[in-house]
Amino acid sequence: MKLLTKAQHIQMLKNGQIAESNPAFDPYPVVKLFTPDGGATWLLASLDPTNPDIAFGLCDLGFGFPELGTVRLSELAAARGRLGLPIERDQHWTATAPISAYASASIASQRLVDRL
Repeated sequence: MKLLTKAQHIQMLKNGQIAESNPAFDPYPVVKLFTPDGGATWLLASLDPTNPDIAFGLCDLGFGFPELGTVRLSELAAARGRLGLPIERDQHWTATAPISAYASASIASQRLVDRL
């Protein structure tokens, strides 16, 4: 399974372009990725327009410290969990709030909150 659909890739690039010109832009996350055999989860909102391998979003590696930051899609695609399973895209997840709301709830809970 590809990490991003074509539509998600396009939306995340658009979000990245808007964020470049408007630092206050607070996009909705576009995709939720997770390790099926581990505790890591990512809610990704945008791609760097000059380097679309770099995604911005909320990342939680399962250690109780969710944070906003960047991650390389190529590294996620190559990563494997404890049982050797690749990272998957949650095909049924849809964002209901901007990334800042997920970040606030997640930091307060010390785990990634994906339902608001």
